[in-house]
Amino acid sequence: MKKSHIIIIIVIAVAIGVIVSTAGDASTYVGFGEAKNMALTGSKKDIHVVGELKKDSQGHVIGIEEGADKVSFSFVMIDESGKEQKVQYNEPVPPDFTKSEKVVVVGSYAGDEFHASKILLKCPSKYQEKSVKV
Repeated sequence: MKKSHIIIIIVIAVAIGVIVSTAGDASTYVGFGEAKNMALTGSKKDIHVVGELKKDSQGHVIGIEEGADKVSFSFVMIDESGKEQKVQYNEPVPPDFTKSEKVVVVGSYAGDEFHASKILLKCPSKYQEKSVKV
């Protein structure tokens, strides 16, 4: 075999290895019900859950509680299927947390609580058109 063939085979093998290792680390977007079932079956994989913060009739966020250590906090989130769940986060409250339209929590279940290792926020866009005057 020529050296160029061997180099091409090595490059292809490395590319396949990178693709396989990346696919194994990818987490999935599920609801709290499916995340709970995954935890009961022994899955330790981080899971993405998309939802909204629980709000009262006036649109104010409710259910945020400061942790005993004054750094962590917990909040109530409603996933896309309508299931409410208390989420524990061991970091400070992200800026504009209560203004976010959608919340994605990344983590897993520990008992009856969902423990988030990361929170991703979709904040309202300042570029959205509110109303058009003619």
